[in-house]
Amino acid sequence: MNRLAEKIAIVTGAGSGQGKAAALGMAAEGARVVAADVNEAGLAELSSAAEKIVTKRCDVSRAEEMEALVAFTEERFGALHVMLNCAGYLRAAPLLETTDDMFDGMINVNLKGVFYGCKFGVPALQRSGGGSIVNWGSVNSMVAEPDISAYTATKGAVLMLTKSVAVEFAKDNIRANCICPGAVRTPMVESFFDEGFFADMAEQRKYQPLGMGTPEQIADVAIFLASDESRLMTGSAVVVDGGYTAL
Repeated sequence: MNRLAEKIAIVTGAGSGQGKAAALGMAAEGARVVAADVNEAGLAELSSAAEKIVTKRCDVSRAEEMEALVAFTEERFGALHVMLNCAGYLRAAPLLETTDDMFDGMINVNLKGVFYGCKFGVPALQRSGGGSIVNWGSVNSMVAEPDISAYTATKGAVLMLTKSVAVEFAKDNIRANCICPGAVRTPMVESFFDEGFFADMAEQRKYQPLGMGTPEQIADVAIFLASDESRLMTGSAVVVDGGYTAL
């Protein structure tokens, strides 16, 4: 407990899934958290669940809203120490059936959202004397699967963006790492599988040897990357995939 005491953090994509678990976990470890999402109903649940969480609606694909999110955080709490860029968007389709709208949606949220989080988060972290950026990649930052080529392209880009930020801002005591989850039961992942898959652990283990992950398991790793316990880590792809990429 209190591994993040006195830390001020932003978590995007906090209205559900891994972002929600990360926001709650950060608050439980003592951080003051600004939880951001376009999902206002999800944010309302968060704000009533933990007194250390403040919510703000934000579309991560819009530069002006991300800039305003960082400004809001500094005005409210006086600093920013941790930036968790978790917001994600997935639309599965074979390459030849991927529409411009589908592709643009994933570029805007998965890549632009992380880019803006870094672009506007870094100056605030500099003003705080350094800090930690945790970007959400995926196992698809490193390995491909059929029917999600556009998604895979965005997640590969997030990993290289993270490495670039890590190298550029190490001089400012700013660390940037990319958490790369495997299959985690969230509303987004549920669109891939029927309910029978989730009920059948043996079937899950064919896909991911340790079985389907939970948002809380990913949040635990994100908290480690946000904390001073990972102070010598930067530019890393931290794979949390239950053995998926070992197959």
